[in-house]
Amino acid sequence: MRLIRLGASPSDVGKDVRAALTTWGVGDHVLGGVALLGVQPPDSPRAVEAVVVLPRGVVVVVGVDLPDPAVRLEAPLTGKWKIDGWPLNRPDGEVSPAAEALEAALAVGARIQAMRAEPLPVTTVVAVGPYVGHVDQPTADLNRGVRVLHPKPTSLLAAVRELATGDRPCSVEHAARLLAVLSPSGGPPSTRDLLAEGFADEIAVDLSSAQTMLLPKVPARGSAATTAVKGTVARLPKAVPYLAAGLLCLLVVVGIVVASNSGGAPQTAPAVTSESMPTTVVVDGANFTPRGTGRDTDCAGHAFGDVQAWLAAHPCTALHRAQYETAAGDRHIAVAVAEIALADVPSAQELHTVAAAAGSGGVTTLLKDGKAWPGGPRSFDRSAFASTTKGTQVRLAQAVWLDGDSSATDADLVAAAERALRLPTGQ
Repeated sequence: MRLIRLGASPSDVGKDVRAALTTWGVGDHVLGGVALLGVQPPDSPRAVEAVVVLPRGVVVVVGVDLPDPAVRLEAPLTGKWKIDGWPLNRPDGEVSPAAEALEAALAVGARIQAMRAEPLPVTTVVAVGPYVGHVDQPTADLNRGVRVLHPKPTSLLAAVRELATGDRPCSVEHAARLLAVLSPSGGPPSTRDLLAEGFADEIAVDLSSAQTMLLPKVPARGSAATTAVKGTVARLPKAVPYLAAGLLCLLVVVGIVVASNSGGAPQTAPAVTSESMPTTVVVDGANFTPRGTGRDTDCAGHAFGDVQAWLAAHPCTALHRAQYETAAGDRHIAVAVAEIALADVPSAQELHTVAAAAGSGGVTTLLKDGKAWPGGPRSFDRSAFASTTKGTQVRLAQAVWLDGDSSATDADLVAAAERALRLPTGQ
């Protein structure tokens, strides 16, 4: 197991937790996975000892310090705990220390669900100390995926193995995004390190429902990508991995884009979603504020130029669009992203070739379709442009300055457009 130390241990027993995790060593010969130590996941009411991301589950480890060592601890999730037959009384009046642990674990599970990350089982270990010889838990509590224990290396290992029981191993791409969702700072381990920790080397293929809100800078594998500026097309190294995950440990993000907003046939109004979006999405350390999302099935009706002609002959399965606001220095940037899902991989590759060519048209932005925001740009004319494809999806993005003139070759705008390729577009 690879350890990433993000903060100090919030409890005294946390030192024993770290010692136990350290004894397992790096790699998957004992267990595998990545442990975020001393982390306070977004929306969690408190820092936790560790969030352990495993190929088949997520285990939240919360420390609880007891006033004295115990031979026997009765630890129900509801009701008072008893140490060697004596009720555990706390100055704060908390009935059960497990309530705090469950609150933190529920926050982690809610974070994963809200960010559309893979629905792995999220379970809880309540580490108690300074020492406990035996812990009694009701069977119903055990069935809820909660273990109360003194964190010896063997007991903690046995509990984690018992709790991490997902149906499928998570892929490297999913693991990187999941770690980014749960940690507000830093970046995930490299692809090589994640493979060494037992995460699957597989390409997720179901891109129909994925969305991740915190995105790291991670190496991409196996997809072609191109970046262009209105009149220039350049190859990206290899497509940056996308966000998100849906059911069955598959994650990604779908795509289609907008090359420019000049010209085009009349379009129908987009179906704008009311889905709740986070206040901030982070990509490579840059903050992006959502400014609206929309979804549709009429891709050709929301496209123009050669892209519209191609889509008229090759219907899509879904179109998702989004707008964001970000900044470079003291200047603000508007970005527009569009994703399009197609029937098969060859079709996606063909559309990407068409869309990446200079002057070939694109997909209209939500702004052009009437979804403006206060302080937003008047148009996406003269925008920097980026595109990529993965699997059966194509994604393109545009970026313009909110104030002043934009240029397709502006380095800051090009960087924003490239980052925008990894922004969620809603569902």
